Amino acid sequence: MNASAHIGVTGLAVMGRNLARNFARHGYTVAVHNRTAARTRSLVEEFGHEGTFVPAEAAEEFVDSLQRPRRIMIMVQAGPATDAVIQEFVPLLESGDMIIDGGNAHFADTRRREAALQEHGIHFVGAGISGGEEGALNGPSIMPGGSKESYAVLGPMFETISAHVDGEPCSTHIGPDGAGHFVKMVHNGIEYADMQLIAEAYDLLRQVAEYSPAEIAEIFRTWNKGRLNSYLIEITAEVLSHTDADTGRPFVDVIADAAGQKGTGRWTVQTALDLGSPATTIAQATFARAASSQPALRSAYRPLPGGTHIPMTRSEAERFTTQVEEALYASKVIAYDQGFKMIQDVAGAYGWDIDFGAVAGIWRGGCIIRAAFLDRISTAHAADPTLVSLLAEPAFAQEITAAQVPWREVVATAARRGIPTPAFAAALSSYDTLRAERLPAALLQGQRDYFGAHTYQRTDKEGTFHTHWTQPDRPETAA
Repeated sequence: MNASAHIGVTGLAVMGRNLARNFARHGYTVAVHNRTAARTRSLVEEFGHEGTFVPAEAAEEFVDSLQRPRRIMIMVQAGPATDAVIQEFVPLLESGDMIIDGGNAHFADTRRREAALQEHGIHFVGAGISGGEEGALNGPSIMPGGSKESYAVLGPMFETISAHVDGEPCSTHIGPDGAGHFVKMVHNGIEYADMQLIAEAYDLLRQVAEYSPAEIAEIFRTWNKGRLNSYLIEITAEVLSHTDADTGRPFVDVIADAAGQKGTGRWTVQTALDLGSPATTIAQATFARAASSQPALRSAYRPLPGGTHIPMTRSEAERFTTQVEEALYASKVIAYDQGFKMIQDVAGAYGWDIDFGAVAGIWRGGCIIRAAFLDRISTAHAADPTLVSLLAEPAFAQEITAAQVPWREVVATAARRGIPTPAFAAALSSYDTLRAERLPAALLQGQRDYFGAHTYQRTDKEGTFHTHWTQPDRPETAA
């Protein structure tokens, strides 16, 4: 077979099919392969006019159609299915060839696979891809890890098919081995937090200000013209303004209030615990989804008393709406800041050299969390690559300072009314935890030393100490 294809895509479900079409639309010859050959034929029959596709039914035929170094993008379910595809293709490849995993793989699996394929001289690239099926077709945000050598070959292709903002591609080399999939995982964790915060803002406007979904949609459209401008705010307005065709009721009122998840948010929380990174807003957003999907537990709690209900005048509702906007913005800043702190923490743990400004830059387009204020986040990290927190940047610090009263009032109002705001409350509590001059962790250390002789440090002298609690006449000793 003539080796004419620039890149191959195996796994032609929606994401794989759309990525293959995206490559073809940009002038690349694309080899396409699927375990079920009918899906390969269907793609070529439906979309063959969009570019040049080279269909293959057998793995050997697929590999033989690729130019050297061969570039194979795997778009199958994360986990064992990905390992099975890798095992199928490795014997057919040569040193210098590349396998790209474009699925939502756990970054630890990507590190394992990358190390294993190094022994065969094959480059393994874990590429996080965000934007859903529309982004895959029209321009996603792409977060590839792996070797610099592999990005030198793949980078121009990824940058071509990615979304572009201000002429800049939404793709960059993130770092070695699992860095790309780690950054994609954190992206999804931030997505969980952002969506939960928006949902809580809606719930407050619905229950406290007593606006209708259609009225709240207009509020969100107004917010989308300002600093909250983002894809998620935009689509929220669309969802809230939609009317159910069967009942004529607001669409949001006929949807079951049990949120699903595919695992990346959970991975983010688990990894944050492993790193000791305080991603509390992301964690509470993930737990909120879990709680929504516990019908028996919710049924047991439902008869119990809640807060008070005090109707608002229209002017009071308008004032409260302004407060919710402030609280939402401040909480979103905290959520994004926690995500970037996780990336900083993993970079330190694994020795990854990650450009945080570039990460924010490629999230400006194509991906689900694309938002106007990512421009400012990118600029802040580019100006100071050692920036430990967005709140250390003067403009963000000034905005958070201005949000203090309304932010606290919104959380307090929710508590008084018995309206759950786990993400809002976690963001505010995280802010107060990190700004506190002294934390009750001192007492925790005393407790740990008492029951487990875990030792402690002092504020007035160097060293590690232990108190002999069961023998009070004995002095404190250095550990």
